[in-house]
Amino acid sequence: MSELSYAAALRALQERGRFGIRLGLGRTRALLRELGDPQRAFRGALIGGTNGKGSVLALAASALRAAGHRVGETPKPHLVSYRERLAVNGRPIDPATFARLVEEILPAAERVGRRLGDPTEFEILTALVFRWFAEAGIDLALVEVGLGGRLDATHTWDGGVAAITNVELDHTDRLGSTVVAIAREKAAIIERGDRALTGATGEALAVIRRRARRLGVPLVEVAPAPLLAWDRDGIIVELPGLGATRVGLCGRHQAANVALADALLDALEAAGIARLSADDRRRGYAAARWPGRLELITVDGRAGAREVLLDGAHNPAGAAVLATALDDLRPYLAGGDRAAPAPLTLVMAAMADKDVAGIAAALAGAAALRGARIICTDLGLHRSLPADELARYWAAVAPGLPTVTEPTPGAALDRALREAPGPIVVAGSLYLVGEVRGRLVDDPALRDPEEAGT
Repeated sequence: MSELSYAAALRALQERGRFGIRLGLGRTRALLRELGDPQRAFRGALIGGTNGKGSVLALAASALRAAGHRVGETPKPHLVSYRERLAVNGRPIDPATFARLVEEILPAAERVGRRLGDPTEFEILTALVFRWFAEAGIDLALVEVGLGGRLDATHTWDGGVAAITNVELDHTDRLGSTVVAIAREKAAIIERGDRALTGATGEALAVIRRRARRLGVPLVEVAPAPLLAWDRDGIIVELPGLGATRVGLCGRHQAANVALADALLDALEAAGIARLSADDRRRGYAAARWPGRLELITVDGRAGAREVLLDGAHNPAGAAVLATALDDLRPYLAGGDRAAPAPLTLVMAAMADKDVAGIAAALAGAAALRGARIICTDLGLHRSLPADELARYWAAVAPGLPTVTEPTPGAALDRALREAPGPIVVAGSLYLVGEVRGRLVDDPALRDPEEAGT
């Protein structure tokens, strides 16, 4: 039994955030050695890339669970509870186990710190994940790379399969200023003896090919699956050996992600790690869920039922995906089939260090947002963009749309639920999505224990 409460354990872990992001494998390797190298107890896939990692993980994990496998998963970032970052069979770690593992790992981190410098929050979390997965007796793991690949803490583990979704300019201050440089960082997760797959194209694909060829690793290059149809419940694609297949994630961009997930499952089978039937895959893809990413929920309130679409859309590329999805989904949302459908209401917040002008411009390109009302709010974090500044961005890109401000996400959501004539869209930051989802969706597994006296 841990002497630390869950809240105290979480504080102790997050306090490590003061050490920032320090790429390198030495501290994590040393920490894992202190813990008996738990990462050697299981195999699986390490998933890197710029976009789509979480969707590929969600789709592949859902199919593996449908086949009866016990799967360790590392979805991130979390939305409601920090414990979402480590899950087995889709269920987050329980608070007591989390607290116990933090209490066990912190002394090891102190010993490593005296020799190699203090491990960061993410390095300790990575060790905690691997320790728990080994303890939980999983069949295999699907692990999402944190940043880059070559020097990311997760790269202390080689599960036998390496997946790289795509490569775009991102984190250029740490990974390099060109696609080629970033591709080298991401391609490094491919190790000798692996099986590899990628959806990358162009210069990035050339880099990944060279890495695989140099190490003698078979590489599968994956194109997006042909998109057959979409509706409010997801999309339908054509997959090799499966034919027309329903996918439970919304957005036409998921055609690329499900193709990668399917190739990842092929690689796991070829590596002798897991086997699935065609029916396992179909059932798993149809049942896949990825909270807060084009997630449509129905809320019952004083003004009647409301449809709320949650999506992070925290950069221009994500906002462009959301804009396309809004146009695709609008006929299937409440009032979408009427001659004069009720306008959408967008609740938005953003971080000040993001390309907010680009995000707003991309969203404003959605035909579904013509006539919409924009409610701007402030997340109350040190990097938050003030609501009035966000409103000015909207005034610049869409001067004809009525825009109002509310001081907090709670006030903005309450106003939307009270006044919106049609569906509500919540976007611009995963922090905002997490706060709104925590209010609207009561998931017992995500209820964190309160501290005594609060």
